[in-house]
Amino acid sequence: MIEEGLSQENIKKRVLDPAEESSSKRVQEVSLRPRNLKDYIGQNALKKNLLIAIEAAKKRKEPLEHILLHGPAGLGKTTLAHIISNEMGVNIKMTSGPALEKQGDLASILTNLKEFDVFFIDEIHRLRPAIEEILYTAMEDFGIDIIIGQGPSARSVRLGVPHFTLIGATTKVSLLSSPLRDRFGNVFKLNFYSEDDILEIVKRTAKILNFEIEEEAAKEIAKSSRQTPRIANRLLKRIRDFAEVNNQKKITLKDAKEGLASLGIDQLGLDQQDRDLLTILIDKFNGGPVGLSAIAAATSEEQATVEDVYEPFLIKLGFIERTPRGRTARKPAYEHLGLKIFNEL
Repeated sequence: MIEEGLSQENIKKRVLDPAEESSSKRVQEVSLRPRNLKDYIGQNALKKNLLIAIEAAKKRKEPLEHILLHGPAGLGKTTLAHIISNEMGVNIKMTSGPALEKQGDLASILTNLKEFDVFFIDEIHRLRPAIEEILYTAMEDFGIDIIIGQGPSARSVRLGVPHFTLIGATTKVSLLSSPLRDRFGNVFKLNFYSEDDILEIVKRTAKILNFEIEEEAAKEIAKSSRQTPRIANRLLKRIRDFAEVNNQKKITLKDAKEGLASLGIDQLGLDQQDRDLLTILIDKFNGGPVGLSAIAAATSEEQATVEDVYEPFLIKLGFIERTPRGRTARKPAYEHLGLKIFNEL
């Protein structure tokens, strides 16, 4: 029975972590992003509706209505924000919910925007209530109310801000307050990608990286990418390393298989941490049902890490089910791990 903790340090090092990389790695990640809707692969229904909204706004010579993008990490919310600004021919200013600590921070950004600019807030569900209050009037009336002074002499002054488009991105749309959510004219959900779409993304990225890849090798990487573009690109770059170390100019199926095996990633896209979590759920808790707090304690993880990093794709595969009584391991999880089923599912 596996009971080793899955440390936060290990999470940060996971090649399958859908979180965005930082520093110099993020620069390369940005270079792989498409710059317009034509080159954006997948999310066809979303693209169709978004293109109509963009064209209509341009014909009316108005800013695009505020947009809320939600869905699991790594599916392209930030990429879409850049594409929208490019399609509208305007600049984009980016920040995140936790970074906006004071009302003055938001006021400074908004007053420095130009007409029709895009203001992108990642993790918008983590905005402080005081920041939200200012954002309401900015979104609706393109103005912000600032309190000057203290006590009886305090007075409110309204500052006008340019007409802008707010794009909010979140992995937890349920945590947004109703007043904020209702102020978005467009709400789009990003879904996991099909294997065919991921395959096209892998081949496109290989071309950008100036590295040849066999069709079968691209398919092998696509199958292991958890239906997530960011992970597909990351796996491709790691497997390219294997090919270059072997002095090869092309990624072969052998390179793909050896690289994925070295990273501990199976054909369903699960790594050792995923398999350890499933084994703990099955061995330690007899397959469940068990509460999130108990799973977090058994894996030495924070509840948010289990819920946001591990569970989405395991649920997508049908390996885990969330029930009113807690998490339950499903039959496919037992079969994938080759373990005996403890109870009827």
